[in-house]
Amino acid sequence: MPVAELKDTITFLGTGGARFTIAKQLLASGGAWMNLGGVQILMDPGPGSLVYAIKHSCDPTKLNAIILSHKHLDHSVDINVMIEAMTEGGWKKRGSVFAPSDAFNNGAVILPYLQGFPQSVEILEEGGGYAVGDVEFTTPVKHIHQVETYGFIFRTPRHRFSWITDTRIFDSLADHYKADLVIINVLSFEKRLPVDHLSLPDAEELIRQIRPKMAILTHFGLTMWRTHPWEAAHKVSDDTGIKVVAARDGMVFDLAEVDRI
Repeated sequence: MPVAELKDTITFLGTGGARFTIAKQLLASGGAWMNLGGVQILMDPGPGSLVYAIKHSCDPTKLNAIILSHKHLDHSVDINVMIEAMTEGGWKKRGSVFAPSDAFNNGAVILPYLQGFPQSVEILEEGGGYAVGDVEFTTPVKHIHQVETYGFIFRTPRHRFSWITDTRIFDSLADHYKADLVIINVLSFEKRLPVDHLSLPDAEELIRQIRPKMAILTHFGLTMWRTHPWEAAHKVSDDTGIKVVAARDGMVFDLAEVDRI
């Protein structure tokens, strides 16, 4: 395929976050499927990831990698079945798995017998750099969360974007995620302390500091769902002058849209 025809897309297999939204399945919780110029990466396969992937025509046997930001169940509960699907039950040793060390030990969520199925398993660390084909990503800083957690900066030959996963806000957080597109996990509508998650005011503060061309909000808890994330995103967009949208379950986002802003 000529380079000019290659696309970078993100399919949101779920936009729900935290235990109450997930338990009631008010929003889907399958994580995100990235097709970056043909490199297929699944991030944070939460409950129902396999079902939502099939529903949205994402073939798990074509996966090149699975990335886990941290081991909490709303991000990881389907990782074992997705490893089996990626490797066709272990019969094809293929793909890579990237996760923090505590996903493999000290209360592991990735089952030991599956850890030999992928072609490679890599431990995420603060300041680490990784690659899947011609897609590179880094884990710039360890987040403030109950378990070892990382966000990501992804680079393809065409685009660069950052993803701020679960964390409490801290002074230098924005400095680590500069990009034209930033995706932010936003649990709550208002600040809730002490909770190691981002609120809508936190997200607005980060957007003001990063000044991306565009921001996408996702991973909504109950209070965000009740107050309509798309309306909240519209207000943040008005207040900051930056295009901000709320992801929706099944939304396919083409990163070329950022180039047109």
